[in-house]
Amino acid sequence: MPDERGRTARPETDCPVEVALAAVAGRWTTLVLRELMHGPASYGELRARLPEISSKVLAERLQALVERELAVRERLAGFPVRTSYRLTPAGRALRPLLVELYRTGARLVDARR
Repeated sequence: MPDERGRTARPETDCPVEVALAAVAGRWTTLVLRELMHGPASYGELRARLPEISSKVLAERLQALVERELAVRERLAGFPVRTSYRLTPAGRALRPLLVELYRTGARLVDARR
């Protein structure tokens, strides 16, 4: 429920809505999040699950998620060295937002028909 802080003349960087939108901003971000919602995945696994995404964009999205502390990058023991990405609790907390964005988008698509 919005509080009195929600009444501003311009977007503020600490506004909860702006923070939530920034967390999922960027083309492909929601799809990368969706894949990581299923559990940890290596870079190669994510590329296989999202074959249309370029290597550059996937690397950028993963780095952004790590920087936003929504995902962590882990080096796995063994040879060759492998990395795995997994969502943090903050990243997993985005699930209801993504579900609601999907539902809202579906309703908007239906309204256009």
